[in-house]
Amino acid sequence: MPQRWMREALGLAERAADEGEVPVGCVIVRGEAIVGRGRNRREATQDPTAHAEIVALREAAATLGSWRLDGCDLYVTLEPCAMCAGAMVLARVARCFFAARDPKAGAVETLFRIADDPRLNHRVAVEGGILAEESAELLRNFFQERRRPE
Repeated sequence: MPQRWMREALGLAERAADEGEVPVGCVIVRGEAIVGRGRNRREATQDPTAHAEIVALREAAATLGSWRLDGCDLYVTLEPCAMCAGAMVLARVARCFFAARDPKAGAVETLFRIADDPRLNHRVAVEGGILAEESAELLRNFFQERRRPE
């Protein structure tokens, strides 16, 4: 089942890349329904907080009429950063599934473990590596294209 939802997130990541954004996509699921979708929008909005996860969390909260996203699972194509990991904890997300690890900013497994830090009042279960190679390839291709001389 996690692959089904990660494929949805990958589609959003591809759309972000087509728009010149870093290709990260996110879906938030409760039961069998997507309640929030997001893709990176920092360039389009000039908003440093417009990460795919934040966009999806905002949409899910609006859809459900509550900031408490109890029982929701988040699927994202790149390991969440510290801001996004903190937002998941604050939103009471149940589980986070991510694709590729982020060696420079990953904050749920790689650099930090914010999602399951016992000092916080909520913990998010984390599972990484779902469709990791597909996500990593999308990111590699995006950055190779950006660095290519014209």
